[in-house]
Amino acid sequence: MTEWNKSVHKLPADHQWKAKPGYNIFVGDAGAIRFDIPEDWIVEPASDAIKFHDKQPPDDDCLLQVTIFRLPPELDMSELPLPQLFEDTVLKDEDRDTTVRGRVKQLHRSNLEMIWVEASFTDPNANREARSRSCLARGNDIHALITLVYWPEHRQRFVPVWNEVLRTLRLGEYVSSFAGKRLYRG
Repeated sequence: MTEWNKSVHKLPADHQWKAKPGYNIFVGDAGAIRFDIPEDWIVEPASDAIKFHDKQPPDDDCLLQVTIFRLPPELDMSELPLPQLFEDTVLKDEDRDTTVRGRVKQLHRSNLEMIWVEASFTDPNANREARSRSCLARGNDIHALITLVYWPEHRQRFVPVWNEVLRTLRLGEYVSSFAGKRLYRG
């Protein structure tokens, strides 16, 4: 397993990072990825991803999972359309029994493009319907795969979390004081 360390760092007074009330700023890999997450969520680093739970598992109702892919700067993926990459990597590789898939949505911001979709599937462990939202984002030589899984009856609680994660998502905006550290800010 990759080693992860949680640390809290004092940022320069002029950093201008602000999370809305009830949220904290998550920073992964010294700024390879940054977004806001509810302040009371549990962070669980794994070997290939970082997992965020609304409650301590197994009592959680929602899982947000984030995987970061660093690309060598000499590899220009800008000519590969993100919808095609999303289709080839996310939609074709779904290992769940998807029952309904929503319309694919694209978002563009300066230096960042995202594509995401919502789906319903049967959770094999609980043998009941669950929902997922999967997003592939790219910017500044970083790709991120973000997935939110929740029970349908909790939609009103967790869709705003998804919206805030996408609204605040930043890729490849490194913080020099974090260089060489794998961390998250809680």
